[in-house]
Amino acid sequence: MNTETAAYLGLGSNIGARESSLAEAVRRLNALEGVRVTDASPLYETDPVGYTDQPPFLNMVCRIVTAYSPEALLEATLGIERELGRTRDVRWGPRTIDIDILLYGDATIETPDLTVPHPRLAERSFVLVPLMDVLREEERDWRPGFRERVVDGAGVRIWNSSSWRAAFGHSES
Repeated sequence: MNTETAAYLGLGSNIGARESSLAEAVRRLNALEGVRVTDASPLYETDPVGYTDQPPFLNMVCRIVTAYSPEALLEATLGIERELGRTRDVRWGPRTIDIDILLYGDATIETPDLTVPHPRLAERSFVLVPLMDVLREEERDWRPGFRERVVDGAGVRIWNSSSWRAAFGHSES
């Protein structure tokens, strides 16, 4: 039997019903045999990065525990993206859903299809801020200077949705 590994996934959406797309992606992740969503950050609205001529994103991070290998997890997340209407027409362009593997245990992976930790993780406040909401204390020191990069949170605004926050055990602040 495979052992389970904690992994962190970054999710984003900026077209269609953004909040519903994120909720459905989390539901589908949790419905996979061999994947259990154990925590989810609040939602954050963020300005697009890279290709900026598009609507703002809602972003979040969820912590999962999985028996999937990193490659199998990638295939599963790509399948969920396809099921939810994701197309890849413009690099960093608009999308109904995006699911990235940010961290997979303490693994460092570099293959043609998958790089973990995510290669641009440390550059993006829209990932770092929600990641810090759910990253376990014992998992925070995976890279020197990680905490310091989160301090400013530039361009990251909390999305005040009581239904989302309540669904994942977060109280209103």
